[in-house]
Amino acid sequence: MTRQMMLLAAVVALRSLLCLGQDTQPQLTPRVTPTAQPTSVPSPSASTPITVAAGTKIPLTLKQGITTKNAKEGDPVYAQTAFPVTENDRIVIPAGTFVQGTVRRVQRPGRVKGKAQLQMSFTSMIFPNGYTVILPGSVEGTPGSETMKVKGTEGTIEGQGSKGKDAATIAQTAAAGAGIGAIAGSGSGSTGKGAAAGAAGGGVIGLATVLLTRGPDIQLASGDSIEMVLERSLTLEDTKLRKQAD
Repeated sequence: MTRQMMLLAAVVALRSLLCLGQDTQPQLTPRVTPTAQPTSVPSPSASTPITVAAGTKIPLTLKQGITTKNAKEGDPVYAQTAFPVTENDRIVIPAGTFVQGTVRRVQRPGRVKGKAQLQMSFTSMIFPNGYTVILPGSVEGTPGSETMKVKGTEGTIEGQGSKGKDAATIAQTAAAGAGIGAIAGSGSGSTGKGAAAGAAGGGVIGLATVLLTRGPDIQLASGDSIEMVLERSLTLEDTKLRKQAD
C-alpha cells in the first residue's frame, strides 16, 4: 500500500470516528415546569334555596274590605304581611310584603237558617323589590274577631248564626203587640183578652220579619287581621332575597 493510500484510509477512519461520536452524544431534553391546575371557584350566582316549611302561619293585614253581601267568586284579595318570617336567624319574608289572593266561594246567610260563608285562597307573594313567588296559602284564622270562625281544612270563614237575634225579634214584636192590645182592650174591660190578642198578632209580625230578613253577613274591613297558612312548602331563591335585603 502506497503512502497516499494509507493517508487516505486514515482520513476516512478519522471521519468515521467523528461521525460515530456525534451520533452517540447524549441528547438533552429541556425541563418542563408543570403548571398549576386552576381550582374550581363557585359561581357567585350559585346559591342554596331557602325553604319555608308547609304549615307556617303568616299574619296578614287586609288592604280592602270584603263582604258576603256583594263579593263574587273570582274577586281579587289584597293583603300585606304584618310580621316578618325568619329562617335560621334571618328574615326571609319581611313585614310589608304584598300578598294576592282570590275569592273561591261565597255563601250568603239564609232567611231562616244557614250561616254566611266565605272561602278565599292566597296565590302569590310580591317582595318590595318585585321578586314574585307562587303561593299555596289558605286562611287559618281571623284573630280578634268574635263573630267569625274558620272551619274545615280549606279555610272557610263562617259567620255567626241569627237564632238569638230571631227569637229576640219575635219576643219584642209580641211584647209590643201585647201592650197595644192591652190599651185597646182597657176601654171594654177586656184587658187580658186584648193583651193576648195583641201578643199573638205581634208574634206573627215578628215571625214574618224573621222570615223576610237574612242572617248577618260576613264583614271584613280594610285593616282587619287574617292568618294565612302555607299548604305546601315555599322555596325562595337566596340571591333574590339578598338583593331584596340590599
